[in-house]
Amino acid sequence: MDIAGLLVVAFVAGMLGGVVGVGGGVLFVPALVVLMDLTQLEAEATSLVAVVAVGAVGAWRQQGYGNLRARDALLIGLLSPVGVAVGVVAANEVSGRALELLFAALCLYFAAGLALKALRGPEPPSLVRPPQ
Repeated sequence: MDIAGLLVVAFVAGMLGGVVGVGGGVLFVPALVVLMDLTQLEAEATSLVAVVAVGAVGAWRQQGYGNLRARDALLIGLLSPVGVAVGVVAANEVSGRALELLFAALCLYFAAGLALKALRGPEPPSLVRPPQ
């Protein structure tokens, strides 16, 4: 795939990331592995850089709509680099096949959780937490 294909992947993953609320990594990594023939490790590393821009634009736009919970974002943002540093070391110690399977399992786990939540329907109004 050439630069034009990469631009299409970037646009589609960015758009879908904005629509469904992911920073793009869940979409970028599989696209880079399947369409760009990167290794799982290369795709994950590339995605880590790409999601910075996607996340910044998404957060900026969502903040304009009043949907951003800045305190939660700050807490996640401050604690995540520690996890990323440990995860990068771990990712470099396991096989590419293991990374692919772990990534797929993680995606399936969250997909199942979201599907179950959607099937249950919305919570009754009295149980919904007020925005903070």
